Amino acid sequence: MSDLETRIGRWYEEIGSMTPANLEARRDVELVVAKLDDGQVRVAEVRDGEVVVHEWVRQAILLLFRLRGLERVEVGPFEYLDKLELKHDYERRGVRVVPGASARRGSYLAPGVVTMVDTWATVGSCAQIGANVHLAGGVGIGGVLEPANAVPVVIEDDAMVFSRCMVVEGARVGRGSVLGAGSLLNPSIPVIDAATGEEVSRGYVPDYCVAIAASRRREFPGGEFFLPCVLIIRRLEEGERHDKARLNAILRDHGVAT
Repeated sequence: MSDLETRIGRWYEEIGSMTPANLEARRDVELVVAKLDDGQVRVAEVRDGEVVVHEWVRQAILLLFRLRGLERVEVGPFEYLDKLELKHDYERRGVRVVPGASARRGSYLAPGVVTMVDTWATVGSCAQIGANVHLAGGVGIGGVLEPANAVPVVIEDDAMVFSRCMVVEGARVGRGSVLGAGSLLNPSIPVIDAATGEEVSRGYVPDYCVAIAASRRREFPGGEFFLPCVLIIRRLEEGERHDKARLNAILRDHGVAT
């Protein structure tokens, strides 16, 4: 455990009394935010197949909102009143930002990334988006700061999340997987293998799968209803993932828009 991590834990124990006047605590928290911004630390990572949360980093983010006051920021005709400014200096960072896209300081954007995160798409606090990921129009990636030890959403490398999907509450899309348009994925949503009918997980699409929104019949005292699930319709070889025309054909064969 680093000295910085120890200090953040100590400050967090006093979060209820923290104000912008606590300059020593603010110095430590600002250092964590700077490290987040540059990719030196992260809130969570996938390690040996499991999502590992670095709780002290999330504690620093929560402390930030106690230790900073509101500041007015003007961007063109728009005015914001917030506690955390937008990122800037994209050219030096090697990041392409298309009109309308924005990111807050503390969110790491790797060199070469394109913040195209398509029209109306949003990525919430602490969510982890891997390399070569495409988030299509209207996708909602949920954020999580609280409660303590809550796992953030993770979209692993090479995944594709098609239009109007909602991935929230610590759900996870595995490496190279495709989530068909309109899918809802959270930890209570069953992920079912279409070839066997078996439930393979809840809230997690495994690596190199094509998955789509579906529903399954459930009986209740009040009647019979259809509840959402996610259906794995194809297991992919790694090379297939990079053939977008083939992926679109697989989805269209199952009546799913892309």
